[in-house]
Amino acid sequence: MEIGIINSLRPDRLQAIFKPVCEFGFKTCQLVGWDASLWTDEIAARVIEQSGSAGVRVCAVWAGYSGHVEWDFVNGPVTAGLVPREYRAGRIAELKKGADFAARIGAPAIITHCGFIPENMTDPLYDEVVDAIAEIARYCEGLGVGFWFETGQETPVVLLRTIERVGTGNLGLNLDPANLIMYGKGNPIDALDVFGSYVRNVHVKDGMPPTNGEQLGAEVQVGQGRVRFPEFIQRLKEVGFDGELIIEREISEGPRQNRDIRQTAEDLRRWLNA
Repeated sequence: MEIGIINSLRPDRLQAIFKPVCEFGFKTCQLVGWDASLWTDEIAARVIEQSGSAGVRVCAVWAGYSGHVEWDFVNGPVTAGLVPREYRAGRIAELKKGADFAARIGAPAIITHCGFIPENMTDPLYDEVVDAIAEIARYCEGLGVGFWFETGQETPVVLLRTIERVGTGNLGLNLDPANLIMYGKGNPIDALDVFGSYVRNVHVKDGMPPTNGEQLGAEVQVGQGRVRFPEFIQRLKEVGFDGELIIEREISEGPRQNRDIRQTAEDLRRWLNA
């Protein structure tokens, strides 16, 4: 398992896209983009040139989308991912554009949050969302690109069921263990018994369960939440995972964020060698 980091594709970073990755001494990253206007041939060429000169590999493109999104239990189900009808067509188009970009730069897959996929299979939205995912998955498949779901808003069995329903061979998971806990959707160690064979990348993030019915649980420094990382790493080994461990620390305070990322990398190396 190789340790890497989240790295944002932003207009202010185009002259040194991989500088943050190099500053931490990592050699791989997920390249995150929420602005589809940046997924151009010109910027793809910059990514290829700069990743080569920096010696940094893009292990996946995390593809965001436009439109209003809220990360909570109140408005999240009607704003996130491919579930809300008002945003769905535009987001399908944007995710296809993200897949084009991933193919241009040689990244193996795109990743996204598909939203609060209904657990009730008789909900009319369920088949609609499965059809939308299938459309994107088939498009990605034609490009030789994977389509991976980041865990969070769905229970493990809903993700497994959706992968089985879509049925293309390029589907996988970006397992964010903290999200399963913060959304109250599952235990990441047990979840590996459900969907372990589909895990392609892992976000190294920690969190706490929700303490009320409207807001997610809190994200915390790795090792201080409920993921139980030493056990989690051991279980990843047992299910045969050998992909990237991508550190994600979702706080805006620069010095503290940098300090926490370095500490997480040190802890990960110790847990991996245990």
